Amino acid sequence: MQEHSKSVTPAFEFAISNKSLIYLTFPAALSAMLNNAYRVIDQYAVQWLGVDAQAAIASCTFVLIAFFAGYTIFASGAISLVSRAVGSGNIQEQRRLIGSALTSATLAGLIILCVSGLVAPWTVLSLGLQGDLAMQAETYLRWHAVFCLPQAIMPTLDAIFIAYGRTQTVLVLQITASVLNILLNPLCIYVLDLGIGGSAMATGISEAVAVFIGFILLSRTGGFDRKAFRLNSHALRIVKIGLPMCWGTLVFAGVYWALLRWVISPLGPVVNAALGIGFSVLEGFTWPVFWGFSMGIASLVGRSLGAGKPEYAKQAIKLAIRLVTIFGLLASSVFWWGGRFLSGIFTNDAQVLQQAILYAQVLAFSQLFVAYEALAEGILSGAGKTKAIFYWSAPLNILRIPFCWLFAIYYGYGAAGVWWVINVSTLLKTSGKWATVLSGRWQK
Repeated sequence: MQEHSKSVTPAFEFAISNKSLIYLTFPAALSAMLNNAYRVIDQYAVQWLGVDAQAAIASCTFVLIAFFAGYTIFASGAISLVSRAVGSGNIQEQRRLIGSALTSATLAGLIILCVSGLVAPWTVLSLGLQGDLAMQAETYLRWHAVFCLPQAIMPTLDAIFIAYGRTQTVLVLQITASVLNILLNPLCIYVLDLGIGGSAMATGISEAVAVFIGFILLSRTGGFDRKAFRLNSHALRIVKIGLPMCWGTLVFAGVYWALLRWVISPLGPVVNAALGIGFSVLEGFTWPVFWGFSMGIASLVGRSLGAGKPEYAKQAIKLAIRLVTIFGLLASSVFWWGGRFLSGIFTNDAQVLQQAILYAQVLAFSQLFVAYEALAEGILSGAGKTKAIFYWSAPLNILRIPFCWLFAIYYGYGAAGVWWVINVSTLLKTSGKWATVLSGRWQK
């Protein structure tokens, strides 16, 4: 890896073919799928504790997404700045950036989780939970606050490996964490009789093992040593680039929270269940593939600009456009023709199935644009132009709330109105981000 960081040209020659681009991006995509899977694993593991336990974990989903938004500050800043330092071959810069990013992520995680543990009762109240369900959710959040600091560190650690082009390492770490989570959940929940808290404990321990292994592997990289593990002047640079991504994720979570409360829930539990299947299952498999391309391109763009070779980035982008077009069209086909089969795996209710199929077939029209949007975000993120991502994402996401209500409730189009508003807003977001990419300002 030391040779890789000192010799720029071979790395980019390797990265300008379809095969090598897939080699870089697919492990990142699979890693994202596994990273999303821990909620599914926890949801499955607590089912023998009762319906309230399952509902408690499901109710905490957007709370955990909000926490993740805070962690993305350092992950987003790291992938942009570290990849540039790798591209330029500046070992000292790599050490200072990596040390500052990991230290910042750790401190932020401590603050977020300490506050989470203290305000857990208020958080549960804000979710509108009552009775045993509220008690289970509060217990889960408190145990999560105690054991899940590794979840704050892991996104930044992953981003650093991706900045080096080491996506296979990220995949190995996520496989390790997922396997351990599957094994530890029944042990902590039922054998040790820790209940729903044991689920959070299992997640924290499994992530901690992955983080520990990741630090060992990172210590063998020329761009890192333990002495660099401290805050320095690079922390502000990292935050400046990563903060817009944090705000964007928070807005996204808040928008869906509002849609659930004012649009989806009034349409009935059938539509709510259909959204859960579509968002968590169908898009839970397609989005990580697009995200893999996004992270791969972010790494390549950052290293290319760091090396002063933007033509390498342009060549990689041209290849990536072809590949994401293929996978975007494939995702659309799966949504349109496979929606019935895939949704049927997760529900036996005829009405829920009908609504899930509607979700899949309407959203099939936007999957290609979702793929293009992810690619544009990767380009801009790798170049450090994260403000442009926020400006084109947040306002249009917020506008989903009134327009979804307008078409679904006021005009009476129901769930179809919601899904079509999402389609149109996705098209507009994609167009805006690609306008920024095509302007060429990201190369400066």
